[in-house]
Amino acid sequence: MKRTRILVAAALAATLALAGCGREGAPGAEGSGYQPTVAQNVTVEGSPTFDAMKQRGRVVVGVKDDQPNLGFRDATTNEFSGFDIDIARMVAGGLGFSPDQIDYKVIPSAAREDNIERGDVDYYVGTYTINDKRKQRVGFAGPYYVAGQSLLVRADDDAITGPQTLQGKRVCSVTGSTPIQRVKDQKLTDQVVEFQTYTQCVDQLINNQVDAVTTDDAILLGYAAQNPEQLKVVGEKFSSEPYGIGVPKADTALRNKINDLLQASIDDGTWKTIYDGTLGKSGTQTEPPAIERY
Repeated sequence: MKRTRILVAAALAATLALAGCGREGAPGAEGSGYQPTVAQNVTVEGSPTFDAMKQRGRVVVGVKDDQPNLGFRDATTNEFSGFDIDIARMVAGGLGFSPDQIDYKVIPSAAREDNIERGDVDYYVGTYTINDKRKQRVGFAGPYYVAGQSLLVRADDDAITGPQTLQGKRVCSVTGSTPIQRVKDQKLTDQVVEFQTYTQCVDQLINNQVDAVTTDDAILLGYAAQNPEQLKVVGEKFSSEPYGIGVPKADTALRNKINDLLQASIDDGTWKTIYDGTLGKSGTQTEPPAIERY
């Protein structure tokens, strides 16, 4: 009996230890370990946004918090991690601000332009597709990554294999996002379900309230890696989604500076370090895109 109690206690202790440290490489379990270099004596002539940052001594960055490996907030530690978060930290470092001088503001997709225009954030990094419609209201640095629209379904669902199989299916995505607009424009299904976050869509999928979640493959791969027994990504990518860093439209100086920082991160290997420690954990491999300057 005594030996049995010892074995049970040991097993329980091991289980608690594993739960405490998290599975290595699991989405959201830990950060990438990337530490940005903080530049000194930075100036960005002609940028009112940068002037506001310097005056307050802090950077306000718009982000997502529910996208594993991209923009994710740990509910226990309240720490942010992921590819987008590390890109945001890299930019902040290049502007002269350390990670502890960053305030993250979580903003839903439909409110991004409003927050940038009002100056509620200095810049936005959160799976933000560059397109002409959005360029009418905000500026974009980048792209720093190119994703593609895909589909997330339940692991036991073999009926949905791509966009051509969505007719009559309940498809969920986020209000104000490019993917949900594409579903409507291309009339892929007449049963569209919208929420404010992708986590809500994924919960609906697991609970059999919708049949598929659609958005960029990078986001979906994170959810599938987090819950492989219940979820899978199917089909080929059916769009090109260049992710940009949103800035105030008139602040050309800040946009150019961020483009310079992105290019430097590609040239010196920082971009790859960030990618390998975040999105690369989902099994995807890619090269950084060419920076678009306009």
